[in-house]
Amino acid sequence: MEIRHTHKEIPCVERKFRLADFIRLNWDKYAEHPTEPIRPEQYKAVNAIRVCRTAALGVDTYVCPECGEVSEIYHSCKNRFCPTCSWRDTMLWAERVKKQMLNIPHRHVVMTLPHLLNPLIKRNGKELLNVLMKTSAETMKDWIENKYSLKAGVISVLHTFGEKKNYHVHVHMIVTWGGIHKSTGELVEIQSPYVRVSFLQKKFREKFRERLNFMYKYGILKHDFRNDDEFADFKRSMYQSCWTINLEPPMKIPSQVICYIGRYSKRACLSEYKITAIEGEYISFRYKDYRSSPDKHNPEEKILTLHYSEFFPRLLQHVPLPYFRIVRYYGVYSHKSTVPEEYLYQEDTKEPCTDTVENESEYENPYYCKPCQRYKIYHCTTLVRHGTNNKEPECLVFQRPELVKRKVA
Repeated sequence: MEIRHTHKEIPCVERKFRLADFIRLNWDKYAEHPTEPIRPEQYKAVNAIRVCRTAALGVDTYVCPECGEVSEIYHSCKNRFCPTCSWRDTMLWAERVKKQMLNIPHRHVVMTLPHLLNPLIKRNGKELLNVLMKTSAETMKDWIENKYSLKAGVISVLHTFGEKKNYHVHVHMIVTWGGIHKSTGELVEIQSPYVRVSFLQKKFREKFRERLNFMYKYGILKHDFRNDDEFADFKRSMYQSCWTINLEPPMKIPSQVICYIGRYSKRACLSEYKITAIEGEYISFRYKDYRSSPDKHNPEEKILTLHYSEFFPRLLQHVPLPYFRIVRYYGVYSHKSTVPEEYLYQEDTKEPCTDTVENESEYENPYYCKPCQRYKIYHCTTLVRHGTNNKEPECLVFQRPELVKRKVA
């Protein structure tokens, strides 16, 4: 059997510029003289992105058993900070979560912490981020339970970045606009979309303050307050700061909610399609300027250009902390909860999210041979092992014995 031709795996979405290219150009120079300390998980994320979908991680070869057409599939790094891998992970997550949602409307809710808290959050890391995710979910869950006697469900996704990749800590939540009635066990939809946001802001702030007080009292909180009076002054300033809560109108079909939020919630910090230029030591990317939009719905799009010495620390401050879960489930969506199957959303069609269809249509399936209408079979994996002591890199090939006997190269 002769090999007809070879083609590479085509990326999920055609991108003019890749973050990995900018990292390869400038990371070594930055690492020698960093403007901010580089944490181990940041080194790990950068190294993963540099080699993602290159021969350094290995190449799987698949062959059509009929015509001999070959596909070479480069291994991915699977780092959750990698913009290429996170897109695919987001789409798979959206399809999985959609099947577990209640068949009632859902709302997209965003809760944002005041920037005054940023130094404390950076210093305390997981502890305060855990507090944020728990208090924001409890605010919505408790409000729905107390007002409507319903057990709600919340899916929370943590973000630490703004449009310019500055430090901007907030939580995106998918909240059931209704739930399971505490007395009857029936699935009930909330009819009115009205919410007194000022009440929720107060509850969110109070819950966060209680946890902050607890951490301070028992010595858990890392801080520079010299005495209780300074801590009290800080809390007064915190009270006067803006605790922003934004609620989008209810969406009736859960798949619409997931598609809407999945576009950006569980993705990497910087989407590569937003990169507009890479010129030597400078990188440019698009961002939305919400300050130019009074209603926050039609922001002006602008271009930001940064030198690598400013770009890398701004980007890497958002690398997730080790073993920190940035996606969490509360209420009836928690893993401990059991929901009757008849209450779950059932799609009329098996077609995936619109965003997935649009993106999937932009590349060919490298595992499938169109002319023969057959799936290709695995042939071998090629790994490049870097040499030591001035030795040349070594190429290792692992093959399937039955294909070697058939003389498939």
